[in-house]
Order: sequence, then C-alpha cells, then structure tokens
Amino acid sequence: GQIIAERRFVEAINRQAYQYEMGDFPTEWEAWIRKKRNDPPTIEEILKNENYREDMKQKIKDVSKKDKLLQAKEYKEGLVAEPVHTQVKGHASAPYYGKKEPSQDPTSTASTFQPGSWMPQGSGSGHNK
Repeated sequence: GQIIAERRFVEAINRQAYQYEMGDFPTEWEAWIRKKRNDPPTIEEILKNENYREDMKQKIKDVSKKDKLLQAKEYKEGLVAEPVHTQVKGHASAPYYGKKEPSQDPTSTASTFQPGSWMPQGSGSGHNK
C-alpha cells in the first residue's frame, strides 16, 4: 500500500556523471528530469528548438549591427550627442586626490585631514614666500 515516487535520470555515456555541468543537456531534457514536463522530449523537438535559438541569436546580431550603424549615422549628422568619455585619475576619498606632490597648504578630503608639508625654500614648487 505504499506509493513510490517516480525517479527520472539520464545515464552518462561519454563521461562520468560528476563531470557533467549545467547546460550539457538540452533544456528540454533538464525540464523532464526536474518534472517540469510530463513527457520526455523527442529528437525533432530538440532540433526544432535549437534551430529556433540559433535563428534568434542571428536576428539579435543583425538588429544590434543595424542599431550601431544607425547610431553612427546619427552621430555623424549631429542628431545625437556622442557619449562623453570620463578619465578617472584617482579616488575622491584619497588624501592626495588629483595632486602629484605634497603641498604647503593643509588639505581635507571626506573624513581625513592632511596637514601642510614643510617645503624648503627654493624647492621649485611655485611657493616663494
């Protein structure tokens, strides 16, 4: 009087079972093993879905290529502004952000304080006092 749950599995042919990774099986078989579908897939169904996925990938490539060409044309004609490329030189919370040498002036950045540095006279830093 005991109900035994159905077990679904796939036998490994070319590799040991532990060598298989996600994506090695067609998604239709994965769905059947995980009981997301009732009937096992047919070869025709797997091939049809694979061809559909390849067609979609190709269509996506074509559309993105056309979009890039259209975008380049709009940039050239001046209809759309080109994106600005920002050059990052340091981090804003660094005590010497944007400075290459210590300064006689004290600096404060975020929660840090850097006192001014002593500079000998004639050191060429532009501070002649």
